[in-house]
Amino acid sequence: MTDRLKELQNAGVAIWLDDLSRVRLSSGGLDKLRRENHVAGVTTNPTIFAKALSDADEYDWQLRDLATRDVDVEEAVRMLTTYDVRWACDVMRPSYDASDGVDGRVSIEVDPRSAHDADKTAAEAKALWWLVDRPNLFIKIPATEEGLPAITKTLAEGISVNVTLIFGLDRYSQVMEAFLAGLEQAQANGHDLSKIGSVASFFVSRVDSEVDKRLEKIGSDQAKSLRGKAAVANARLAYERYGEVFSSERWQKLADAGAHPQRPLWASTSTKNPDYRDVIYVEELIAPGTVNTMPEPVVHAYADHGETQADTITGAYDDARQVFADLESVGVDLADVIATLEREGVEKFEASWLELLEGVKKSLAEAAKGAGSPHRAAEGNAQNAQQAGGNA
Repeated sequence: MTDRLKELQNAGVAIWLDDLSRVRLSSGGLDKLRRENHVAGVTTNPTIFAKALSDADEYDWQLRDLATRDVDVEEAVRMLTTYDVRWACDVMRPSYDASDGVDGRVSIEVDPRSAHDADKTAAEAKALWWLVDRPNLFIKIPATEEGLPAITKTLAEGISVNVTLIFGLDRYSQVMEAFLAGLEQAQANGHDLSKIGSVASFFVSRVDSEVDKRLEKIGSDQAKSLRGKAAVANARLAYERYGEVFSSERWQKLADAGAHPQRPLWASTSTKNPDYRDVIYVEELIAPGTVNTMPEPVVHAYADHGETQADTITGAYDDARQVFADLESVGVDLADVIATLEREGVEKFEASWLELLEGVKKSLAEAAKGAGSPHRAAEGNAQNAQQAGGNA
């Protein structure tokens, strides 16, 4: 039987899971994906945690303890989410060790409400690094204009970073500059560059969703013929810029000191339009040194019918530029598309964060009412502490 995910991995694409929950951890589901489906990393975001915490009673014992201690809701959220991420880091540790620290990474995001405050973002990045206390952690920092100095400052402290919410080429170039500056400062600060990892999360399907909406509004046959082409073209041109930066003399000096490149990570890879092939944002973005983070249904879809070619990016740069020219010619303002997506991306994560806070607030109130069941609480504590390596 063809192992399509292995073929994808052999083509240079690291397969990461875009999901995490305590059920997935306690059931062994994440470890199974690592062992059987070549999943070599995990990404999370406020939306994923909001869903996980609303769907399962596996958090009840910890919520009761937090409620008993009268912990405020924001601290409770961090205790709950860092517990899961620490556990996931331990599950993914074999991938981290086998890849010399390149894969096996698990990401946790700073509070998205601080996306426009560089100092606060950098301070929270350090706090999360301390809380999780695992070498295979990534701190996710949004690629807003204000986030760029926070990225550099965080890397300079020797902390690994997943730069998220990248939509446009110019911002991506700024992200790579922030990465290089961060490593240069880290080296000056005496950090071992081989221990610092980073990915740049370039969002894909949301670009098609926004552009296709505008093409439909324009309504011409030429405009409609361009639907479903913008996202892949955008990502391919991002990979071209990646190749330019990471073949430079400046980068080579850092590589000689042990640094790993900041890999492009294709995010938002589930197909939003049912008319499109469900694995299009995997098949069309295959190239060495990339990461594709997928929801579990996309992982299984690719395992079932994905088609792997050696490289579907580097030979298509001119075609991608032509797509951009055609979009401009029919009246799509790509700069406005990117600005809209960045603004909405931060707003959506802020909304999910507030939803998460509200959900935990209600759960803490409910847990406080049921905190008088010491046997059940102790049972939950013992079970989960054992599963998470004693990291309760």
